[in-house]
Amino acid sequence: MAAARGISHEEIIRNVRAGKVAPVYYLMGEEPYYIDLLSNFLADTLLKPEERDFNLDLVYGADVNVNQIIELCHAYPMMADRRVVLVREAQAIRSLDGLEQYLAHCTPTTVLIFCHKNGALDKRKAAYKAIQQAGVIYENKRTPESQLPAFISDYARGKKVQMDPQAVRMLADHIGADLTRLAVETDKLIMALPAGQARITAEMVEELTGVSKDFNNFELQSALAMRDIFRANRIVKYYQGNPRGFALPVTLSRIFTFFSDVMLSYYAPDKSENGVAEWLGKPSWMVRYDIMPARRNYTGVKVMQILAEIRRTDGASKGVGGCKTPPGELLQELIFFILH
Repeated sequence: MAAARGISHEEIIRNVRAGKVAPVYYLMGEEPYYIDLLSNFLADTLLKPEERDFNLDLVYGADVNVNQIIELCHAYPMMADRRVVLVREAQAIRSLDGLEQYLAHCTPTTVLIFCHKNGALDKRKAAYKAIQQAGVIYENKRTPESQLPAFISDYARGKKVQMDPQAVRMLADHIGADLTRLAVETDKLIMALPAGQARITAEMVEELTGVSKDFNNFELQSALAMRDIFRANRIVKYYQGNPRGFALPVTLSRIFTFFSDVMLSYYAPDKSENGVAEWLGKPSWMVRYDIMPARRNYTGVKVMQILAEIRRTDGASKGVGGCKTPPGELLQELIFFILH
């Protein structure tokens, strides 16, 4: 069952549910969340709970070699239609040489699954070509920070729960680009919902995570977008008074990404809200709340100057030029430059 390199996790799930099961899956990439999601889905779907004890072989790459994996694949199922051989941490296997001989004549009742995190199988290897020919190769990239709000909203929606935009932004800013943690924290919020309630608010996120709904990087971004001098300075003062909850590199990254998006928005063929959202690949609500106000409040020249100043501030925070200015003061100087 040959598969295209660019196959998505959704396509794999749809195919398996439709009965299109490959003899081998190689799941690899920079985003562990989807590798775990797919491997768990495959194991849970291909075997009934009562079949798993005798028909699921779970091994780790550091503990096995390719010959041992092939030996497991040759075994036949017991009181079930198939066996599943699940190899976690496949990146630790010393060599997959010889796997191509097995894949040329796969055991029809065995499904072999490799989980290779934080990297990828060498595409020049014979094993890669053999897997591509016989089964499915799935490769992902690290999820950009700009896509985290969409991930959180979609994850909650899949659990029949809605999240307020501010709650989504707070959680994304608090956790960052760790999808597994984002899913776990969202599950905690869902479990904390009162009976009959299906909406997570910013107040809930504040109460359960300790993140302030009024003083965080997304609120700072919003204040800058609106060119709200009073609100932006309040947030800076809050950061200066709470240094343990403030990381200048994270804040600079957030502001830089935002103004980069603003700059890109000027080149959108369609300057409407929906047109800009499509151009940037962002949700309409995010464009409505921040990008569109910033387009009205800043010229393209000013945005270019802001991006240059953020880079300068980042260098100063790392001691470039012998700078020893505290992070809070560097941020204050940057925000003054942006707003004036």
